[in-house]
Amino acid sequence: MLSFDESNNLIKLAQQGNEEAKTTLITENMPLIKSIVSRYKNKLVEYEDLIQLGTLGLVKAINNFKMDYGVRFSTYAVPMIAGEIKRFIRDDGAIKVSRSTKSQALEINKYIDEYRVNNERPPTIEQLSDKFGVDATEIVFILESTKYPVSIYAETEEEGLSLADKISDGLDFDDELNKSLLKELISSLPERDKNVIILRYFRDYTQTEVAELLGVSQVQVSRLEAKIIDKMRKSFKDN
Repeated sequence: MLSFDESNNLIKLAQQGNEEAKTTLITENMPLIKSIVSRYKNKLVEYEDLIQLGTLGLVKAINNFKMDYGVRFSTYAVPMIAGEIKRFIRDDGAIKVSRSTKSQALEINKYIDEYRVNNERPPTIEQLSDKFGVDATEIVFILESTKYPVSIYAETEEEGLSLADKISDGLDFDDELNKSLLKELISSLPERDKNVIILRYFRDYTQTEVAELLGVSQVQVSRLEAKIIDKMRKSFKDN
């Protein structure tokens, strides 16, 4: 493993056009790339292709990293590597993240929300690392892997319909509901309802997975979701 100073020196050289330094960085960070690739179960994309995608993300991280970011390069690189992989396979709906990782992310996000309320700012990666006994790189991966960075037009697995489809109900969604209104609609929901929508449409959880988290049946989640969507649709029409 490269030391902090060795890594920074190589990054400076690579950003100046030194290909040997860039190659060294890729070689030394290949275990990190492989670790991230192993988290995504995807039968439609070959392992070597995922490695290439991860390497592309690492190169982007090398090119964009700045020493004054205040984090180790590996911490900065994780979301860049994962992002390249997810962008490539997102449209196939084939990204699979383990249940344990999702549970960890839920616990960490809950702590972040509580910390923000009490301290008027979110905790740093280092604080999260100390709190949960997980290194900073792993914290970044957990949070990044369960984010579903797609638009409200992303379709769910069960029904093939997006949040936009369900809320707009055949109306012109683009003209009548912008991101600001969507945020307002979600923010106005009770805490439980808000969590259901976020988990289902922004974290890519299935109804069964949401049911397990809430301690209810899948049928109950389905009915609850339908009621929430209906409520949001009515608010949408009123606006």
